[in-house]
Order: sequence, then structure tokens, then C-alpha cells
Amino acid sequence: MTGPEPPVPQPNFLVIGAGKAGTTALYYYLRQHPQVFMSARKEPYFFAYEGAELDEHFRGPGDRTAFAPPVTHWEDYLQLFAAAREAAIGEASAVYLYSGDAPARIRHYLPQARLIVMLRRSGREPLADFREALQSEEERVRLKWAPAWHYRRRGLYGAQVERYLALFPRAQLRLYLYEDWQADNLGVLRDIFRFLEIDDAFTPDISRRYNVGRVPRNSAWHTFLCQPHPLKDIVRPLFPKPLADRLWLCLWSANLAPAVFDPQVRAELVEYYRPDILRLQDLLQRDLSHWLEA
Repeated sequence: MTGPEPPVPQPNFLVIGAGKAGTTALYYYLRQHPQVFMSARKEPYFFAYEGAELDEHFRGPGDRTAFAPPVTHWEDYLQLFAAAREAAIGEASAVYLYSGDAPARIRHYLPQARLIVMLRRSGREPLADFREALQSEEERVRLKWAPAWHYRRRGLYGAQVERYLALFPRAQLRLYLYEDWQADNLGVLRDIFRFLEIDDAFTPDISRRYNVGRVPRNSAWHTFLCQPHPLKDIVRPLFPKPLADRLWLCLWSANLAPAVFDPQVRAELVEYYRPDILRLQDLLQRDLSHWLEA
């Protein structure tokens, strides 16, 4: 007789945000730990978009190219972890912190999951006219552009963290500032390892940087590289895939430059975020006065 089927592995931790706060690097560094299983797909988005139709979201320019369709069914989501045998099983979808639906869904499906948050107040934005983008934000939200376009809303970390603290014990959350991460990658990683109850003596290779903020030098060339084009369909098969991928990465990287942020717009945003920053400061019991400097 055969015994009962082994239980399907489920995640026991999630990296839930925030975007542009080091979550991509954290995902890749965590994957190196022999006791950690991270889903091969970095951002499944399941808890933000359960049951949604693709046409309901990601309607902004280039969204369908830039973002993989969300995993919207629990059974499909679990398949991402079917091969997991490690002690710590997780995924990293930075949109979960911003999503109003994600906290309750996570509590429903994974009530014991440990949640990791990294927060960043940044002046880098990849737009030539960021003021215009801010003025267009409500319209973009209404038209169902991807959350990556919701610049102002995504930065309301105080309200977002409160949503999780209302549903999960504080002991299930680890919250870090990007400044902590920049100052001591290994220190933060080891603290996360302890949080996940795995070997904190393991030292991952942190020499490679991921998702470094830049803006295109030439927007037309950037669009050509990042969106479908008949010429690319002709040229790409001429090269082995690893070589084609390396060539694309070199061309894409060469066209990027550090972003410059309008000081006046930054000052206006600081005032907009001030109440939320003070709210977050109380939640974290940390001095965030430097986030209020225009």
C-alpha cells in the first residue's frame, strides 16, 4: 500500500516590499542560502491579484512587456513551490506592501508567514518630468496602470505598514530601512536568517548589485530595447540565447545614466509625506527626521 501524499509545500515567509528598496538584491542573496527556497519567479503577485483577469490591470504603456502576468489562482501559486524541501520557503513581491488586498489574503492563506519589509525614501525617479507624472497619477490609477506608475501613493509607508500590523503580530514582521541595508548588507541578511530560523553564519556573495536606479539617456533607444520590435525578432535568433541576453544587458546598461530629481518637486513631496513619515516613525520607533529634509 502507498502512504498518503506528502503535503504540498507552502511559503512560510514573504518579502512584501517596498519597491526600489533593495528587494531584488535581497531575493537573489536569499536564494544562495542552502536552507532557503525562493520561487523561480521573483514576483508572482498572487496576494495582490488573486482571481483577477489580466485585462483588469497593467494597462499602462509597456506594462504588458515590463511585468509578467500575475499568478491569480492558489493552485497555480502553490506549483511555484512544489520542488521546495528547504526549511525556509518564500517569494518576493514588492507590490504586497502597497496592495490594499494583500494583507487579508496573506492572513487567510498563510497566517503564520513571516513578513520582511524594506523601506526607502528616495529622490530618484526615472522620468523626465516627474511633476507631470504626479499630476497624472489619479488618472493612471483610474485607467488601471500598473502600481509602478503610482509614484505618490506607493510612498505612504506608514499607512501600508499599519495595515499589516492590524492583522499580524509584530513578531511576524521584520522592518528595515534602506539605509540599514546600504550600511551593512551582511548584517541585515544575518538578522533575516535568524528571523527565518536558519543558519546565520552563512555568507552569500553580495558583490553583484541589482536593480540600480537609472534613467535612459535616449528614450527612443530604451523603448526599442525594452519593447517588442520586428527587427529584434529577426536578429535575436542569429545569436545563442546566453550571448543575446548578455548583448541586450550591455546595450541596455550603456544607455542608462543617474537620475536627477527636481529639488522643488522633492520639497513638495516631503511636505505631502510629512504626516505619513511621522506616523511611520512612531510605528518603527526610529528617528526618520532625515526623511523630512528637502
